[in-house]
Amino acid sequence: MLELARILPLDGSVTTIVPSRLDREIDDLATISAHPAPAVTRVLFSPEDLAARQWLTGLAKDAGFHVRADPAGNLFIRWEGSEPCLPSIATGSHIDAIPNAGKYDGVVGVLGGLEAMRQLKEAGHVPKRSIELILFTAEEPTRFGIGCLGSRLMAGTTSPDEARALRDAEGRSLDELREAAGCRGDLGAVKLSTGAYQAFIELHIEQGPLLESEEIDIGVVEKIAAPSAFRLLLKGSGGHAGAVLMKDRCDAFLAAAEIALLVEKAALESGSPDTVGTTGLVEVRPGAINSIPCDVKMEVDFRDTEREARDKALARIGDGTHAICKRRGIEIDWQVINQDPPALCDPSLVALVESKAAAAGLSHRRMISRAYHDSLFMARVCPVTMIFIPCFKGYSHRPDEFSSPEAIAKGVAVLKACLEELSAR
Repeated sequence: MLELARILPLDGSVTTIVPSRLDREIDDLATISAHPAPAVTRVLFSPEDLAARQWLTGLAKDAGFHVRADPAGNLFIRWEGSEPCLPSIATGSHIDAIPNAGKYDGVVGVLGGLEAMRQLKEAGHVPKRSIELILFTAEEPTRFGIGCLGSRLMAGTTSPDEARALRDAEGRSLDELREAAGCRGDLGAVKLSTGAYQAFIELHIEQGPLLESEEIDIGVVEKIAAPSAFRLLLKGSGGHAGAVLMKDRCDAFLAAAEIALLVEKAALESGSPDTVGTTGLVEVRPGAINSIPCDVKMEVDFRDTEREARDKALARIGDGTHAICKRRGIEIDWQVINQDPPALCDPSLVALVESKAAAAGLSHRRMISRAYHDSLFMARVCPVTMIFIPCFKGYSHRPDEFSSPEAIAKGVAVLKACLEELSAR
């Protein structure tokens, strides 16, 4: 494990960053998992998620920071500034993890944010504006099928009624689970007013291969992709695989297969290089080799950095899907899971991150986040940007996800410098 990394800060002097504390905490958090190492699984409000929250709260309090939770379970770790009436500076990410994931996604932004705050405090920095580290509830869609639930509620893009209607695979509601976790209160109180924060900067692994392949230290995000997700319920006619002739069939799975290929074609032919479409879930009933599929549930993720290109491609998928189902005699129920606009990062924050990276002697480039994060919704509340660091081969959402201690230390150094300047304004 790397014990010391030397980074050149803004004033040109050499400062020593000690990632050993942060490395150790990343490793410790990874042990709080429903699956054994190297896999990490922490689903929202599971025993592992609750234990991880408690562990993080202990670290924050040990560092002298105040901790509170809102009714949705978003956790706020606050370092009070000398002028607390001013809008705060915020950073943060998430620590929930999909099944069989890795230990860096989201975690680098949370524990790295805590480390940046601790280093500033230990160096004697006195913030004028308060600094808040936010642990967002349910960035991953594992429990309720919708990602960034906590930040959606904070931004007001998901209403309390919509949130209360959510159910997990076992039929449990958000209200039932959050109250059992001790997160009580009116969900309406979660929404933040515009300008509640002066700025929000999220540190994150890239989850893509560009920074590593180009040997660049820091990615400065200037745009976050517009995500859309939809669910299709297809109903055909079942029957015995040997007894129903091909010309008489209404096979729901074959309709689903055509639709999946249409999703791919629409993405490839959208005219935008950033359009991506993924049919990530297909459930076939009755699921027997000798029975014609009568029902299919399929879920599609479709994204682009340009809303117009994405929506044009989605319209093509919609028209084609209905034509496929009509031709095959299939009933269809199209359900929109989410359809969000892209986020443009604040130019002044983008420039700030670039200047801090340059002052530290770190290579950097502007880039687009094709994955979406809580920053997408925080952009409805305040100016945002993101700091990306390289990860091995771009791997993420898998046990071999990896970002080196050196890369993490560099990201923390840039975040620290940004928080220091912003909190002093």
